[in-house]
Amino acid sequence: MATLEVKDLRIRYNRSGPEILKGLSFNVEQEDFFAIIGPSGAGKSTLIRCINRLVEPNSGDVILNGRNITKVGRRGLRKARRNMGMIFQEFNLVERMSVMDNVLSGRLGYIGNFRSFLRFYPRADIQRALELLDEVGLSDFVDKRADELSGGQRQRVGIARALIQQPQILLVDEPTSSLDPKIAREVMGMIKQMSEEAGVPVLCNIHDVQLALEFSNKVIGLQDGFKKFEGPTKKVDKATLDEIYAMEIL
Repeated sequence: MATLEVKDLRIRYNRSGPEILKGLSFNVEQEDFFAIIGPSGAGKSTLIRCINRLVEPNSGDVILNGRNITKVGRRGLRKARRNMGMIFQEFNLVERMSVMDNVLSGRLGYIGNFRSFLRFYPRADIQRALELLDEVGLSDFVDKRADELSGGQRQRVGIARALIQQPQILLVDEPTSSLDPKIAREVMGMIKQMSEEAGVPVLCNIHDVQLALEFSNKVIGLQDGFKKFEGPTKKVDKATLDEIYAMEIL
């Protein structure tokens, strides 16, 4: 059984508006690093956000390890989101909180807001946060505020926060768009290495095609909400890219 099954996913933001996703279906297996590529406006970020219901799909199914995420209520969704680590384009950190507290916020789905407000985290969570910060090279930044960090450092905090959830899948939304090329490659390498070590598949929306091809083993190509390509990265050639990006306005 696939870790993630997406079946005929459709969304429009209002009844009279255009359909953003048009019947997308695909599976993510346990060993996958899946890259989502396509022109601006193709629906890449919407797809990522539909999977954990930050955006509500109009129809279709999102099934994570046998559980249909689109059918659960609010309490069920809260529990389901524990299993979906999210790495955001704009980092989504609490700027005035310390690096350590930002990482530990990944455990909110387990301990609740009141205990987190009191900073009453289990010792095991604190130890794991320290280990993750060491792995992302930020062990000397534990007490620094998030707003004191560079963009690359902030994204490393985001990686640690997502992995401390012990997720069943990592959803990654444009992780390198605000980073320079060198740091972008380092961040992608870190996501790939740490997800492999944790045994967690990745579904990554990324605008940089070269990075997508370098770090993924499978690719989905979107164009205007339709799936134009799905398959192994090694099968993505110039003709494939020309077809995916045929409608891009330069």
